[in-house]
Amino acid sequence: MFAAKRLTTTLPRVHAQRALFHSTRPAFVKAGDALPDLDVLVEGSPGNKVNLAQELKGKGVIVGTPAAFSPACSATHVPGYINHPKLKDAGKVFVVSVNDPFVTKAWGASLDPTGKSGVRFLGDPTGKFTEALDLSFDSAAIFGNTRSKRYALKVEDGKVKEAFVEPDNTGVNVSTAEKVLG
Repeated sequence: MFAAKRLTTTLPRVHAQRALFHSTRPAFVKAGDALPDLDVLVEGSPGNKVNLAQELKGKGVIVGTPAAFSPACSATHVPGYINHPKLKDAGKVFVVSVNDPFVTKAWGASLDPTGKSGVRFLGDPTGKFTEALDLSFDSAAIFGNTRSKRYALKVEDGKVKEAFVEPDNTGVNVSTAEKVLG
């Protein structure tokens, strides 16, 4: 603690903070990684656990969103998947958000009222699935807690085939349905 205090008194504040910042590149989920084998995701109610490592034995896509009902998630990102002409070729498709299952259920019903797309909406209320993928970020200023980066993962046989992670956490560019599904 003495060294940090001394550092802040001898260097301008910006330089002191930079010196204490750990600059190792984050180890986001990448191609070849196995999906986390966790029973922490929930669908529709707290008792309905979903383990994506078990669910995605074949082909599928996981779409990660920062927040249910947020503008970009609801207007662009998720509807892009629901309405994409190649959705059926993608296998099982799951939308995961660090929200409770009641919120994700209501969100799914608002975006796909008939449920015809087959896209399933899962809550990650503790954020443990998102953390296991190393895709969480501190969004307390916006959402009040840690949330998920925006991403899409193409999965085959329980392993990530391709990862599309937004570099700025919440943008809608590299993880769009057009880029992931073609």
